[in-house]
Amino acid sequence: MSTDLHDRLATAVRPDAVRTRAIDRFGMAHDASHFARTPAAVVTAAGADEVARLFRVSAATGVPLTFRSGGTSLSGQAVTDGILVDTRRHFRGIEILDDGARVRVGPGATVRAVNTRLARHGRMLGPDPASEVACTLGGVVANNSSGMACGTVANSYALLDSLEIVLPSGTTLDTGAPGADDELRGREPELWAGLSRIRDRLRADPVARKTIEQQFALKNTMGYGLNSFLDHDRPVDVLARLIVGSEGTLAFITSITMRTVPVLAHTRTGLLVFDDLAAANRALPSLVDSGPATIELLDATSLRVGQADADADPRLRALTVDEQAALLVEYRGHSAAEADELAGAATGLIAALPLQGPRELSGDPVAKAGLWKLRKGLYAKVAGARPSGTAALLEDIAVPVPDLLPTCQGLIELFGRHGYDHAVIFGHAKDGNVHFMLTERLGDGAGRDRFGRFTDDMVDLVLAHGGTLKAEHGTGRMMTPFVRRQYGDDLYDVMLEIKRLCDPRGVLSPGVVLDDDPTAHLSDLKSAPTVESEVDRCVECGFCEPVCPSRDLTTTPRQRIVLRRELEHARAAGDEQLVAELEADYAYDGVDTCAADGMCATACPVLINTGDLVRRLRAERPQKAAARGWAFAAKHWGATTRAAGAALSVAQRVPGAGPASAALRRIADPEQVPLWSADLPGGGGRRRPDGLVPTGAELVLFSSCTGAMFGSSGDGAADAFVRLCDRAGIRVTAPADLGSLCCGTPWKSKGLTDGAAVMAERVLPALWTTTRRGTLPVVTDASSCTEGLRVMIASGPAEYRGIEVVDSVAYAAEHLLPALAGTVRGRLGRIVLHPTCSATQLGLVEPLRRVADAVAQEIVVPDAWGCCGFAGDRGMLHPELTESATAEQAREIAAVPADGYASCNRTCELGMSRATGKDYEHVLEILERLTRP
Repeated sequence: MSTDLHDRLATAVRPDAVRTRAIDRFGMAHDASHFARTPAAVVTAAGADEVARLFRVSAATGVPLTFRSGGTSLSGQAVTDGILVDTRRHFRGIEILDDGARVRVGPGATVRAVNTRLARHGRMLGPDPASEVACTLGGVVANNSSGMACGTVANSYALLDSLEIVLPSGTTLDTGAPGADDELRGREPELWAGLSRIRDRLRADPVARKTIEQQFALKNTMGYGLNSFLDHDRPVDVLARLIVGSEGTLAFITSITMRTVPVLAHTRTGLLVFDDLAAANRALPSLVDSGPATIELLDATSLRVGQADADADPRLRALTVDEQAALLVEYRGHSAAEADELAGAATGLIAALPLQGPRELSGDPVAKAGLWKLRKGLYAKVAGARPSGTAALLEDIAVPVPDLLPTCQGLIELFGRHGYDHAVIFGHAKDGNVHFMLTERLGDGAGRDRFGRFTDDMVDLVLAHGGTLKAEHGTGRMMTPFVRRQYGDDLYDVMLEIKRLCDPRGVLSPGVVLDDDPTAHLSDLKSAPTVESEVDRCVECGFCEPVCPSRDLTTTPRQRIVLRRELEHARAAGDEQLVAELEADYAYDGVDTCAADGMCATACPVLINTGDLVRRLRAERPQKAAARGWAFAAKHWGATTRAAGAALSVAQRVPGAGPASAALRRIADPEQVPLWSADLPGGGGRRRPDGLVPTGAELVLFSSCTGAMFGSSGDGAADAFVRLCDRAGIRVTAPADLGSLCCGTPWKSKGLTDGAAVMAERVLPALWTTTRRGTLPVVTDASSCTEGLRVMIASGPAEYRGIEVVDSVAYAAEHLLPALAGTVRGRLGRIVLHPTCSATQLGLVEPLRRVADAVAQEIVVPDAWGCCGFAGDRGMLHPELTESATAEQAREIAAVPADGYASCNRTCELGMSRATGKDYEHVLEILERLTRP
């Protein structure tokens, strides 16, 4: 990038908001699509005024500009070789209006975050995309994304109230403000007049009008939403609806006000299996008329893929799938009675259908979850099983429902003709909208050409059936060569005029939505070279990003993987300078600041834990001195933890401890020397609490070494747990040499495999002996240790696999709370609860809430909850990680008065205490205090 462009951008925003390093640019070169473009610069805009200045820079320099939030887009609309404006960080505001009937949202807030806020009002957004965990409302509106249930009646276009926008001219406008249409006419007279002219022309042309009505009777995201000219009179209202689905090519959305829909929490769900696709399609019209919320189609390949899941419904696993197809049907109501009424009305219809297997519509949430896991898991199953080096291509179309069968049959014939043997068809049959997924090796010419031939034939098929080539994924770069063909020359020219009116200089995302290049859909295709086994399955969807603690500091899991692939490309191309630059910056951005907390795996559709990659990269580093030191510590762990605790106690009393530790980090390895700060506590107590019994115990306590190193305001979680057990009449013992044992997490997280092995060789035999060969459960007082011990046991010798590890919170919820019923005195009014990342992965959130509910009248888990980033000692090695990870939830907590602050892991309690200034403690410490005689 030129120095001039960098200086102009820095002046328009802030110098630290402009990122031009290779690691920043290549890390944002990919979205969820199969396109890749490396931006010239990545800019983080913080407000409408900055966006307006960026427009001026783009116009002055001729460098195009593209907006990106979640980057879950599947058609390439979120990548550019120009200026990429990241809108995730400063546009996350959510304001509930009219008791939830409406909501005002910044474009960077995710759908899940908005729905979390709306849920307490019994409302939700209408659009329900499967990517809700990561996709932002700005992206949903800009792409007019829909989902499984919303159809065309509850999508962004239908429920939009108003937008606040910045036009490429720099004009800002609130389309919902009184006098907004007059303001548009006064400030943008050519745009206002042009929209008026197009409106009148289209309404007066019966052929154009009929074509538009037919096209937009379907779910349709091809081109611009010309239906806005028929549905709205005022140019300002037409403009607002044109921006819906415009994919960031007409204006920037700074705020969205949208009407919401009620949450229909009561459901009746069934999987209806037919002999073949034809039988399933013949049943569709009558099923649609019965009023279900969703009807999802699964072809025979989809059913076979679903059968391979170990948790698949037994009835599905019992099927011998040949040519069968299924419809997943769900009825929803405000109440159980309403759901029963809807399902009951459909019972007669379903009884008459030619089905294989069950006909029931179940209200069982477990059965429902299993069926939806089948449907939602298809993408993950097919994408995750694809050969290394191939891309997963997910396309979507819509046709009139009567044409769905011949269209699906035609697609199956095309798969065979072009050699896509493992392609699947599934989707929203109620709307005539189906997805199909195939895998292709786009890195070579043969794969590109085959995909091009398939696409040409697919376009012929869909248009022959009166369909649209994009139902909900947006035109992007994928379907631009075919927009003219779908709409005809006259309506395509109208779209060109809309683009010229809104963006006369063509600065916004050229090549997206409209492009006359007949090969545009085959340009800038990304390849996925084989790199590491841990990440080769990645489809770069970005689902992992919102849960990553380093997302606002350095890189996200998706970016860590993308950069590994870009490094491999650079090596293959012999670009040694780029390799050196990426590797140098990746050390901090990709490795040092990864919490390796595993939260990415909880959101990943193909279950990748990027922490596994990072730990291996840490293990590959030249760190002989550190390895020796940690191996020595493993052999003398009791002395090590006592020394660490004593050092913390001394540091609290010695002036200048903080500057001294900072100075030491400058001359030693900062990855090994923690930074002391005044918010750290003094050392903790012994790991073998009082009250243990030598014989007749019912469980083995494995207290965490973090409790010995880091003291708490009380006696600690281990002491609290033993006292609670004593009051419940439960006898507790512990390994004789507990002080020298550890779950292995400190070594594992640093990639120090030798030290981890030394510790495992000591821990497993000790536990085997103390548990009487696995007959007693092992209970831990820290969720990270629960996870660490389980991993150690699972990866250790088979003879120790019988050792059961239970977290103290789960044990307390199941065994202690019933025994202590009626003994809790003086429950707190409100506590703020921090579920840890390990607790989330271990399924401990529900028992944690049960224990919290026993000690407080109200529990608050921040809407912005996430991993604190303390990650063992990572918060002391890189305190900036914890600061960034907790910033949003700390602001939320500051506005919530509470009587207590609780978690279930000592280092996480330290991280949250540092972030909020509140004293976080283990929830069992609170329970112990409130049950004292």
